[in-house]
Amino acid sequence: MSLYTTKAPITITCHKRIAPYLEQEVKELGFTVEEAFVTGVRLTGTINDCIRLNLNLRCASQVLYSLKSFEAENADVVYKNVLAIPWENLLPDPGYFSITSNVMNDTINNSMFANLRVKDAIVDRMRDKRGTRPSTGAELTGAVIHLFWKNDHAELFIDTSGDSLARHGYRKIPGRAPMLEALAAATIMATRWDRVSPFVNPMCGSGTVAIEAALIATNTRPGLFRLNYAFMHLQGYNKEVYLDEMERLDRQIIEVPDLKIIATDFSDMALANARKNAIAAGVVDLIEFSMCDFAATPMPKGRGGVMFMNPEYGERLGNETELEATYARIGDFMKKECGGYFGYIFTGNLDLAKKIGLKAKRRIEFYTSTIDCRLMEYELYEGSRRMVREEKVD
Repeated sequence: MSLYTTKAPITITCHKRIAPYLEQEVKELGFTVEEAFVTGVRLTGTINDCIRLNLNLRCASQVLYSLKSFEAENADVVYKNVLAIPWENLLPDPGYFSITSNVMNDTINNSMFANLRVKDAIVDRMRDKRGTRPSTGAELTGAVIHLFWKNDHAELFIDTSGDSLARHGYRKIPGRAPMLEALAAATIMATRWDRVSPFVNPMCGSGTVAIEAALIATNTRPGLFRLNYAFMHLQGYNKEVYLDEMERLDRQIIEVPDLKIIATDFSDMALANARKNAIAAGVVDLIEFSMCDFAATPMPKGRGGVMFMNPEYGERLGNETELEATYARIGDFMKKECGGYFGYIFTGNLDLAKKIGLKAKRRIEFYTSTIDCRLMEYELYEGSRRMVREEKVD
């Protein structure tokens, strides 16, 4: 059996509330989503399909290829089922592998014990079949085996990703309280941005949102920024499949004439870091960086577009009383300077959001870390709403 051409269930995981945008991405790649759930989607495919998914997806965390599904009441049953898998045909010799797990079983107090039983079964099988013991460790630099075990149901996967895909690989300097790249991509996908009109990002911090906007607009995929994946460390890995997909990534990058992405921040250090990250992502020439108070951010007139802000919201940074004044100023800025735009405020503090003083058209649910967040959408009219309606009638 070749993993690279044999179809099996594939589970793609993501952070909570990102799944709708992950599903959209998977479908755009031409795959059929068989099931969507809170933290991911499922489909059927091969390891070669997993290679394509790993290189293209912006919102994913891990791409998991199912090896075996079974019932397990305790760790000994897990060991026996893992031992029965022909690891000598899956892992190279000599090889290095790691074990990860998601365990919710009453017989297990520490998931590391479940990891140990999986590791022991693989090592015992390899020692019996090859006479040598493979290397193992916590670093996800080689092959990765993942155990999902909930109640009496267990499933064993090859994690074809290794390190999380949610970090896109270009950000060298994260800055203070940075937004995860996958989350930034999902929030942009949730907006009404058409990927050609202006995208303005005051309070840009380390530049993640502006950079992701530039990457999305030009169809530049995360696989271009990463050199190592767990699928590269499986027996029978054909580098040509990977190289072909990398060539496709290069070919599908597009130019967007007159694309205008503006990123501002009052901190020269934040802007310096944002520029460095944009250089690493290859999009520094697509972003206009400038240092100013957010209210002085230049808004291109007559074109509409998106204004996106991710202000502090008192959970980790900033004093909440001081932030009330900031949020009120954000509302004033949107009313006075952002006419014709859709405004988006990403916040984890809905009480502060009320200080904006505008009625949100949509409140889109997200999480950042463990914080319940909302992406607030505001439709910002030029002049009065009544005037806009009258112009449309004429």
